[in-house]
Amino acid sequence: MSKRTDTIRSLFAQPPAPMLSADNSTAEPRRVAAGAVRSMKDTFSDIERENETLRARIAAGEQVIDIDPGLIDPSPFADRFPQEEDVSFEALKQSIADRGQEIPVLLRVNPALPSRYQTAFGHRRIRAALQLGRPVRAIIRALGDDDLIIAQGVENSAREDLSFIERAVFAWRLESAGRGRSVIQQALAIDRAEASKLISVAKAVPEDVARAIGKAPRIGRGRWQEFAELLRDGPALKRARLATTLPAFSSLDSDARFAQALAAAKRVETERHPARQIIEIRNSAGQSIAEIRASERDVRVTLVKADGSAFAQFLAARLPELLEEYRSFDAGDGASNGA
Repeated sequence: MSKRTDTIRSLFAQPPAPMLSADNSTAEPRRVAAGAVRSMKDTFSDIERENETLRARIAAGEQVIDIDPGLIDPSPFADRFPQEEDVSFEALKQSIADRGQEIPVLLRVNPALPSRYQTAFGHRRIRAALQLGRPVRAIIRALGDDDLIIAQGVENSAREDLSFIERAVFAWRLESAGRGRSVIQQALAIDRAEASKLISVAKAVPEDVARAIGKAPRIGRGRWQEFAELLRDGPALKRARLATTLPAFSSLDSDARFAQALAAAKRVETERHPARQIIEIRNSAGQSIAEIRASERDVRVTLVKADGSAFAQFLAARLPELLEEYRSFDAGDGASNGA
């Protein structure tokens, strides 16, 4: 049997529970062509047989009850970044609205607040029920922290939609909370070497930077490792962090945000003092009255007329107003270009 099947069996060797998934219904057995992929068909058959066994155990005794979703807290071990646009969640919510919640969630009593519950898995179904204003069908089980973490891993291994950085941050959070590597490996269905790689990346990429980028679903381990190595250099980290604070950054999708942060981390100034653009200002008679030296770092104005001191005071008084006028013009011009 597959590793996933073995994990499911070990989890449900306690009082039984259903094969819970992110979807609102159980999947039909897949039809796989004969020949070279026959072993894959056998694996799916094993999983389906296991699911049937679990469903039979539920029918034999474990109780599914209705719980107010307002009484349910998330798992203390968050494994996902907030979703910006989750089309699949909207489909799940519509399915529950149309057909009801077909698959129960798994909860435990909140150790700190016995009148409340914590989610082992089924976060999306709970969120959907809360938005729909209906109770959640749930199984309540006594779970220690390690059991809760592994239960989350069962759901995630079934869905396989955690991105690399979500997995890395989750692994690092678990280790920081004192969980053993064996628990991390079971929760993410990985070996020890892969757990080390995930944790190494998460240590090097500050969580504020990772969260600003988001889950970056199409960015794999290689590029995140490259980014992590760059961020070990202080100036590179500073440039990447600055990039995440720019207004245009948040308007990009998550993969594009990663690309921009990576580019910022790679950027190196080739000169200590970048070349300046020199602009000469002349009056109506053609006489030079000022010189402006501009670079990416700063702008310097040199006045050459005898009344330069008085004009400097006048300019200083008007500068805030001029700057606001420039910014308003620049914003309006950018908006028209993006229309």
